[in-house]
Amino acid sequence: MTEQIDGRQFRTVLGQFCTGITVITALDPDGAPIGFACQSFAALSLDPPLVLFCPTKGSRSWAAIEAAGKFCVNVLSEDQQPVCARFGSREPDKFTGVGWRTSELGVPVLDDSLATIECTVDSVVDGGDHYIVIGRVHALSESATTAGRPLLFYRGQYTGIEPDKTTPAPWRADLDHFLTTTSLDTWL
Repeated sequence: MTEQIDGRQFRTVLGQFCTGITVITALDPDGAPIGFACQSFAALSLDPPLVLFCPTKGSRSWAAIEAAGKFCVNVLSEDQQPVCARFGSREPDKFTGVGWRTSELGVPVLDDSLATIECTVDSVVDGGDHYIVIGRVHALSESATTAGRPLLFYRGQYTGIEPDKTTPAPWRADLDHFLTTTSLDTWL
């Protein structure tokens, strides 16, 4: 038997885990750009290259993205807090005032994002009041013009990496080695 978990406590406790903020974008069936702010994004697999994100089941944007079958994950920089707020709102046209272009895959790529990951929908799994969307990566890039830091969310508010914390720690070389020489038993 599972104990009843208080929703407010659940959010408060999980708010102790800092997350990056992304905007998931696509074109709807009429060719109009759509998207939403998303904290629940993660890498899933190197071989094949897969990522995941978790939209709420009631999301109208997700329904249109699922119909499109392809999407872009835009990793926001700390300077893009207004972009995050816009895509987290109920505004009917979230792209107003936001620079973007359509990629070769046919998905909207937001200007000034730290990174973009273009995917097709590989599978969708039930996840309670959310879906778990697994995306197959077809293209990815880092911004050539944005050298900023990521926009983060922690304890219910936006945050960022402290400027003095960006200097690599002495163990950074070991971590880089671990992350770049992955095998089946070391991939997180």
